[in-house]
Amino acid sequence: MTRIIAPIAALVAAVFLGGVWWMSQGGEETGIAQCSATKIAGDGNQIGGPFELVNAEGQTVTDQDVITEPTLIYFGYTFCPDVCPLDTARNAEAVDLLEERGMSVTPVFITIDPERDTPELVGDFAYNLHEKMIGLTGSVEQVAAASAAYRTYYKAHDKSDEFYLVDHSTFTYLVMPEIGFVEFFRRDTSADAMADTVACFIENV
Repeated sequence: MTRIIAPIAALVAAVFLGGVWWMSQGGEETGIAQCSATKIAGDGNQIGGPFELVNAEGQTVTDQDVITEPTLIYFGYTFCPDVCPLDTARNAEAVDLLEERGMSVTPVFITIDPERDTPELVGDFAYNLHEKMIGLTGSVEQVAAASAAYRTYYKAHDKSDEFYLVDHSTFTYLVMPEIGFVEFFRRDTSADAMADTVACFIENV
């Protein structure tokens, strides 16, 4: 069973960019500062950033091509037996709940198993979960760089077994165009709670 492992580095990152935490009048939270459920000290710029990956059509794309609206990013792999399907299905449900509120959000699935996950495989996996979900793969180096940008963890078991599993962290990241990373969600966050938090960010940006 895939273990839920996250690096300590992910837990020392901030949710917001500088200057939005507290207002001088009584320390009341305003703007997107009121939206976060994970207020952690640090610099939000430590999480996220540029990446270059390959989409389901085999085209090389960058973060600017992918993140054109509020985006939920998840790192996993298509052979994952339990955690990834549940987490990405939750993300897809949150996207539908937000659509009912008139808010458009893109779910993204980035594989951390590029040696098995071809563009076609990640594309089919993503589309079967949600028609808007973007599946991304790439070279071993491209995937490692994207993972490092988001401070995710993954480690494959013995690859001599064709059915090998991959240990990986399971956070979902909310990224906003022009702003970047603003929030992460643990896997015990419900679709309803996720939708409420994302909606708050959208309404207050």
